[in-house]
Amino acid sequence: MVVAVDANEKNSGNNLKFLCSYGGRILPRSTDGKLRYVGGHTRVLSVDRSISCEELTKKLFEFCGYSVDLRCQLPNGDLETLISVKSDEELTNIVEEYDDGAKIRAVLSPPLSHKSPSSSSNGGRSPESPFSVTPSPPNSPPFASYGRYPQSRYCLPPAVDLARRLNQRSYCHACRLHKGSRLIWH
Repeated sequence: MVVAVDANEKNSGNNLKFLCSYGGRILPRSTDGKLRYVGGHTRVLSVDRSISCEELTKKLFEFCGYSVDLRCQLPNGDLETLISVKSDEELTNIVEEYDDGAKIRAVLSPPLSHKSPSSSSNGGRSPESPFSVTPSPPNSPPFASYGRYPQSRYCLPPAVDLARRLNQRSYCHACRLHKGSRLIWH
């Protein structure tokens, strides 16, 4: 879906632009541990500056195709501190934090209140948990399902300092997917 902006509307300064990321997840970068958004989609949504939180929520539903919670990054902040926006007052506050021309960095995620029927059978772990496990299809080779049916949400490389102290290569053995594999973290 492409968002078209009228030229008169674009120049009037009455628009808010949201740089929306959704469908992916926030993970630490392997080199320095700084959080970044991985996978999914990142698109720009342009809305009228006078939009209410309820109208914005409806636009985001149309934008993503499913209900989402809106969390925004502060202008000079990082992804570790995201501000939830659930009311008109919170939306006004986040808009005031940004300069007139700046895009508001937004992370969209499925609402926590929506529980899937299978969530009760996963041992009480939330589907958003990085440690929840999705079983592979039966009779599948161990690595054939890597791209389509990941067995764990993600795995992190071992601490670099620990690997240096032990003077050995750092293998990922923390998850079922890579256990016994020859995958080496760089």
